[in-house]
Amino acid sequence: MKIMRKGQTMVEYILIISLIALALIVAIKVFSGKISDKYEEAGDKIEEAGN
Repeated sequence: MKIMRKGQTMVEYILIISLIALALIVAIKVFSGKISDKYEEAGDKIEEAGN
């Protein structure tokens, strides 16, 4: 019985890690455009300040 519980716990951890990874992938896809825009905006401001 102990071995089965140990295996069950490992499966639960794998499922949790998989869900976290999936959430991170979705968040990166959703926010990647916004982050890119912010970097471009910051670069433009730095360039304007140099002129």
